[in-house]
Amino acid sequence: MFDLDLYDYKLPRELIAQVPAPERDQSRLLVVRRSLGVLEDRRFYELAELLSPGDLLVLNDTRVVPARLYGKKQTGGKVEMLVLWGGRKDPEAQRVRWCLLKSSKPPRIGMDIQIDSHVTARILELGDKGLVKVSFQGVSSVDELLEKRGEVPTPPYIRRSPGEKTQLDLERYQTIYSRHRGAVAAPTAGFHFTQQVFERLERKGIRRAYVTLHVSYGTFQPVRVKDIRRHELAAEYYRIPEETAEAITRCKEAGGRVIAVGTTVVRTLESASESDGGVRSGEGATSLLITPGFGFKVVDGLITNFHLPKSSLLFLVAAFGGLELIKRAYAHAIKERYRFYSYGDAMVIL
Repeated sequence: MFDLDLYDYKLPRELIAQVPAPERDQSRLLVVRRSLGVLEDRRFYELAELLSPGDLLVLNDTRVVPARLYGKKQTGGKVEMLVLWGGRKDPEAQRVRWCLLKSSKPPRIGMDIQIDSHVTARILELGDKGLVKVSFQGVSSVDELLEKRGEVPTPPYIRRSPGEKTQLDLERYQTIYSRHRGAVAAPTAGFHFTQQVFERLERKGIRRAYVTLHVSYGTFQPVRVKDIRRHELAAEYYRIPEETAEAITRCKEAGGRVIAVGTTVVRTLESASESDGGVRSGEGATSLLITPGFGFKVVDGLITNFHLPKSSLLFLVAAFGGLELIKRAYAHAIKERYRFYSYGDAMVIL
């Protein structure tokens, strides 16, 4: 179950969603019942019917930053940059950031990249896995630059022309409850929620709580090892408020289920888990890799989208739902023409 090839599957290209559903909660929802091995086709707006009074939804309230910049080298060559989160308490982050850089030739220390007529980015340091440390000149802060010049960093399988900025992406590549800026990719399982869905859940006695995990560049990194247990994830900042930890404890004590909305929530809660099924409040960084055989202490259910083949996200889903059942669920989703990946449909594993 640790061989990377077990997590491969063939997906027709036309099933990769290029735009979101017209209405968030109209997405399809594949219900996966672990104990019965049963699959059921529903719609996301029916979620309240699938959960029970006393269950607790935990959602990731990170907000995606318009972190993609384009520039030119002094030679005229085009450069694409993904600017990473600077850290809550790092004063250097006003002007200096680690970035992922894509260009025709490898970067070098001292190289200047012209962002516009006033702003230049100079490479200060070369890191691992394509990372470069960059100093931005001609702007008061990197955040200000991104708000003026940055684009929403939608994944490469969502086909957009270089420099193409769409109002649709600005609005829909965020959850409706996003609050804390810092992510370079969205927690896409939350895309399907609307205020109407939340109201239906509340009327049934299903509560919600929030954590923050700023999704970082690790989400883009391909797995290059045969044994998936040897894959390494980049550390990501998380925060669990005290009220969320208390809500989880109350839910467990009352016999309810903790339903994680997305793999980022699973990794956050399980990184801070206690032996009794509770979690520690506070902030930290997690590089937790979840593969089959992992002992889940906190999470009882999972809402998630359909993930890329051979990805760490698919490892986690297989660990939670069981590899064979998840492979069957994916085969069913392909046969029934579900829409895949970030702007695609969802599944709930119970």
